[in-house]
Amino acid sequence: MKITVLGTGSWGTALAQVLADNGQQVVMWGISEEEVNDLNLNHRNSRYFDSPVSEKVKASTDLSCAEDADVLLAAVPTMALESVLKQVADIVRKPVIVINVAKGFHPVSHKRLSEVIKEIMPAEKTKAVVSLIGPSHAEEVIIRLMTAVNAVSDNMEAAKTVQELFSNEYFRVYRNDDVIGAEVGVALKNVIAIASGILEGIGQGDNARAALMTRGLAEMTRFGTALGGREETYLGLDGVGDLIVTCTSRHSRNFMAGYQIGREGAAKFFAENKKTVEGIFACKVVYEEAKKRGIEMPITEQIYAVLYEGKSPAQAAHDLMSRKLKPETASVYKI
Repeated sequence: MKITVLGTGSWGTALAQVLADNGQQVVMWGISEEEVNDLNLNHRNSRYFDSPVSEKVKASTDLSCAEDADVLLAAVPTMALESVLKQVADIVRKPVIVINVAKGFHPVSHKRLSEVIKEIMPAEKTKAVVSLIGPSHAEEVIIRLMTAVNAVSDNMEAAKTVQELFSNEYFRVYRNDDVIGAEVGVALKNVIAIASGILEGIGQGDNARAALMTRGLAEMTRFGTALGGREETYLGLDGVGDLIVTCTSRHSRNFMAGYQIGREGAAKFFAENKKTVEGIFACKVVYEEAKKRGIEMPITEQIYAVLYEGKSPAQAAHDLMSRKLKPETASVYKI
């Protein structure tokens, strides 16, 4: 199959190499001539990795490389997804499967990303939309360490196609039809990951992180099921799986953002940060939606206060620990 990867970032590069390893014809499109030249001439993406990239991966700054694609893999930041897809929608010549790998929500409409893609891409040019999401760090995939993710779609035939395109001895793909539950899970875990980094930044330890992740899973499940997701999804790769990897690893951009905020405060972080941290945008969306729907989200509320209202991280942690005491129940709806 002919596959165009939109974006020359770390995750797009790692997935392009998976596809190349599997014998697929893959080309990456990006706006950075430096990154494109690095990939084509040096077989590296030095901005993100020390390790080499497969010589089979090609790159271009010309979006017309997508015109004959069978599959589009959208690996651009959430904030850029809409504008890039509007451009590519005019270029593709035949119906394509669109694979989304970003995790988050539209910043204005609050819609899930698969919904945004379906609104932008003309129906006559879209076979299906599949989200390839789950617990994964590009830094590990690029050196071919074992990873498992989900192909999530309301079109199981397309999900199976994506599953078969990517699966090999180090990259295993499952499939799931709970689009709402999975997309909400992988977006909201970034908020919990920021909280996890904050805890480490203020000097807390493993006990605090274990509590946060457990209560964060309950919060994620409560929010996701209220929006129509299935409870069991949050015990899988796009729930607890993604929560574990994002809350415990320094490869996680959201965790590291939280760590810096915990150590130095949000104001200094925002003044100096130049990276896209999806959890910051997701936090605002989830906070506003939870308030509108009357969903109890204590962790999200405290992270929102730290990010957007100037609350100190230490005070936010104190306030979480000082909430009214209650039993832990089996059902997420009562937690």
